[in-house]
Amino acid sequence: MTSGTIRFRAVALGLVLGLGVCAVTPLNNLYLGATPLGGGHFPLAPFFLLAWLTVLAAGLGRLFRGRSLLTGTDLLVCWMLMVVVSGVAHTGLARTFFISLTAPLHFATEGNQWNAVFGPLLPAGWYPVDPEAVETLYNGLAGGYTMPWGQVLATIPWGVWIGPLSTWAVFIGLCYFVLLCLTNLFSRQWISNERMNFPLLRLPETLTGAVDDGGLSSFFTDRFLLCGLFFSVLLHTINGIAFYDPSVPQIPTLILAGPYFPKTGLFSGFTKLKIYFYPAFIGFAYLTARQISLSFWFFFILGGFVYGVFDLIGQHIPAAALGVTFGPTLTSPEETQMIGAYGVFFLFLLWLARQHLYDTARDALRFRFHRPDEAEWVGAPASLWGLVLGGGALVAWSVSFGMPLGQAVLLLGAFFMVMLVASRIICQGGIAYFTLTAAPTDGLLAFFGTGIFSRLGLLMAAVMQKMLFVDLRESLLPSLFHAAKVGEKKGPKKLYLAAIVLAIAAAVAVSFLAMLAVCHKYGLRDLQVDWETQTVTTVYENVQRLIEAPAGSNSAVIGFTVAGAVVMFALIVAYQQFYWWPIHPLGFLTMYSSSMRILWFSFFIGWLCNHLTLRYGGIVLMKRVRLLFIGLILGDFLMGGVFALIGLWTGQSYLVLPN
Repeated sequence: MTSGTIRFRAVALGLVLGLGVCAVTPLNNLYLGATPLGGGHFPLAPFFLLAWLTVLAAGLGRLFRGRSLLTGTDLLVCWMLMVVVSGVAHTGLARTFFISLTAPLHFATEGNQWNAVFGPLLPAGWYPVDPEAVETLYNGLAGGYTMPWGQVLATIPWGVWIGPLSTWAVFIGLCYFVLLCLTNLFSRQWISNERMNFPLLRLPETLTGAVDDGGLSSFFTDRFLLCGLFFSVLLHTINGIAFYDPSVPQIPTLILAGPYFPKTGLFSGFTKLKIYFYPAFIGFAYLTARQISLSFWFFFILGGFVYGVFDLIGQHIPAAALGVTFGPTLTSPEETQMIGAYGVFFLFLLWLARQHLYDTARDALRFRFHRPDEAEWVGAPASLWGLVLGGGALVAWSVSFGMPLGQAVLLLGAFFMVMLVASRIICQGGIAYFTLTAAPTDGLLAFFGTGIFSRLGLLMAAVMQKMLFVDLRESLLPSLFHAAKVGEKKGPKKLYLAAIVLAIAAAVAVSFLAMLAVCHKYGLRDLQVDWETQTVTTVYENVQRLIEAPAGSNSAVIGFTVAGAVVMFALIVAYQQFYWWPIHPLGFLTMYSSSMRILWFSFFIGWLCNHLTLRYGGIVLMKRVRLLFIGLILGDFLMGGVFALIGLWTGQSYLVLPN
């Protein structure tokens, strides 16, 4: 990462554009149903804006004879601020937030008995209590379709919403504060000590670096980059035209391979196999360390054979053996290996950072606050104290609403443990689209049963988890680690940190305002929120099942959890002890992730190209060909932005990237 000065103009532009993305996201994604502006950890809208800002900055530089208004560092910082906030307005927070707050009241019926089950348990201050205001959220204001936006905002019954929003604002603010401290605590270890690769930053760094070096023209005219760019543009131009005009033949980018495999025997685990072709993700895979990209597709294939082996030996473990779970994609007991694997890998991360954490804890106990490392925003001892105080405040917040102290500590610890491990997978693995297999509460319930939680504690745990800690496709922590890497060797640190904090706080406020405005103008019923509604109501239905029929520990899940822990420990030992060992432990963590069902083939192609160029052309050819794969990413995201604009005009969008 090159050094540079972070200027106020970069911060201001990043804030304005990032908040603009937050403001239009609910309307674009949920009402218009257009191409998502964010999505994943390399979001579309921020990069599309970065690409055109880069061209504009280069053009202005030539116009003013070398005096550019925006440097490469300015552009990179501006993009990073947009990335940090873009997820808040959608899956990162706001997408299901208001449905979660209103579901117990709106979806309660005589049949499901939610009023009787949840009524006595709902924490005071968490939920709106006016049924009329809740129905207005779902049905929209009378005449809302024709109201100007200012009138819609003025007509919202703010008296009903200000209480719950204030309550949850404290929880969200404390969680984000802990995530900031967690980032700062581990950034020196990951960035300075381990020199970890961040594949998702390679394209923005290369693009903005060309601006500072005065080589943007040579960058865009490089024959390798043009080949990759042309391939992506041609593919999506043909398929985009075919989307709007079915008479035009389409180039298939999805192959349903499952029907070619038998439903019984060794290959029975591949009956739902799909082969997706996404040039951008092939590019990211090429930029990822070969050991990691190999591990991703290898373990995905191995996971299919695990199902087949169980079928072959006649060990059919029904899905019902899982019991009630909250994992977003958890479908079979075998997949609960990830619970143990996540726990062991978290301990591995602590072990890698043991010297850094020891030094930090020693300095923190002695109140020795030193200057920050080049990858830190503030000194690590200060962030450790912040982590302790922020975590303590979150525990106090939970206890104040009725959750017992021990349950609160255990639950929040599980939340942040899973979040840290997932961030490592995303940042080091270059996975722009990532989903969890098992939820944090699944492990606790499997080992201890529902008895570990009180009835109120179980409800609180499920709702808190749904808010921030189960759907990590646009979670904040990976973006914060990327921001720490972008800020390496750059200053002033205080300006950069202040910009990030202000951007996050403003993004939450703008996202809530935008979401409430869209809901009251059109009504939640008329928005495209079927998935959102289904996942939220499933959470409450699962809580109801566990309240009405408490469950003990689950021996099947415990067995697979222990097996996952043993396998992960063996992988870590082999990875650490044998220099020739080709498999990285990260791959095992994505074995059953739904994201790998989409991306496994991209990682296979990216790994294969990386391996062949290095083997037959050496490091020189591998670095040279890298621009071809950067061109694939650039082409996909530029075409994604173009079709997003076309979709706003036509009312339907051709999706270049996974939704």
